[in-house]
Amino acid sequence: MISASAEALVRVDDVKLHFPIQAGVLRRVVGHVRAVDGVSFEILQRETLGLVGESGCGKTTLGRAILHLYRPTAGRIEFEGQDLAALSSEDLRRTRRRMQVVFQDPFSSLNPRMTIGAALKEPLEVHGLHPDGGEKAFIARLLERVGLKASFADRYPHEFSGGQRQRIGIARALTLTPSFIVADEPITSLDVSIQAQVVNLLQDLQAEYGLTYLFITHDLSMVRYLCDRVAVMYLGRVVEMAPVEELYTRPAHPYSQALLSAIPVPDPAVEVRRRRIILTGDVPNPAQPPPGCAFHTRCPVAEERCRSESPRPQEVSQGHSVSCFLVQP
Repeated sequence: MISASAEALVRVDDVKLHFPIQAGVLRRVVGHVRAVDGVSFEILQRETLGLVGESGCGKTTLGRAILHLYRPTAGRIEFEGQDLAALSSEDLRRTRRRMQVVFQDPFSSLNPRMTIGAALKEPLEVHGLHPDGGEKAFIARLLERVGLKASFADRYPHEFSGGQRQRIGIARALTLTPSFIVADEPITSLDVSIQAQVVNLLQDLQAEYGLTYLFITHDLSMVRYLCDRVAVMYLGRVVEMAPVEELYTRPAHPYSQALLSAIPVPDPAVEVRRRRIILTGDVPNPAQPPPGCAFHTRCPVAEERCRSESPRPQEVSQGHSVSCFLVQP
């Protein structure tokens, strides 16, 4: 749980990430895919911010832009008060020690030709670090901390289950003792029973090391369990941001309401009375986003104004902002 006096560790200010579309023999730019289209928020120290939305809405792209794996087209990203775009290559490399990522697919994120011990040792060698007691003892402690045996260091990725590989991915993210971790759908490819174990591990590690998480997912039930605040993303934009309980009890944006209505309730009596909001149509093409509010093509309550004007975020309560003309502060 975050402190009331916590300061922002990460600041994202009007970030855009547009990928060029090239065509013809000369590969001329004929358009852009607006993967991220003007996103702003802060992530506080020791906080877990959930980033949710449908597949293709730009969640992963935004996470990688925050880590500066993608260079934003426009906007500003600050980490610990430093503008990442203004850092030299060497300063950025040093800063990345404190910014790590856990990928969605634990198998493809590991080199099949490297033992687990070699994969965990590599970041230490790249940054010239020499842990107390030696690298072998450090790796053994790290594996044991994520619930694996120290002897696993001599094995290869194909010898492990999906849950074990994800624990290895978490161990690798912890190797450089970061303060911020982007968890990019880290439980999506795992069995339900294993998902709970991995999420509990992430919580334990946060309490022990004072970590800050950006938790990217489309599993809204897991977000309620793990996160402090939630940002709802649609077609490259954040349409609602609120403390987790505020969002789940009083969702204000029509898209958030539709997402939450799809979460199953483990009570047959409640489930049969519950009203589902079914969205019609498909998510628009991010290369040709609609004018006005990006959600108006699927919104069940859209008005004429929504088709021509783009709403700006407005605060409806403490820490709860919504981009919708139909919501009154």
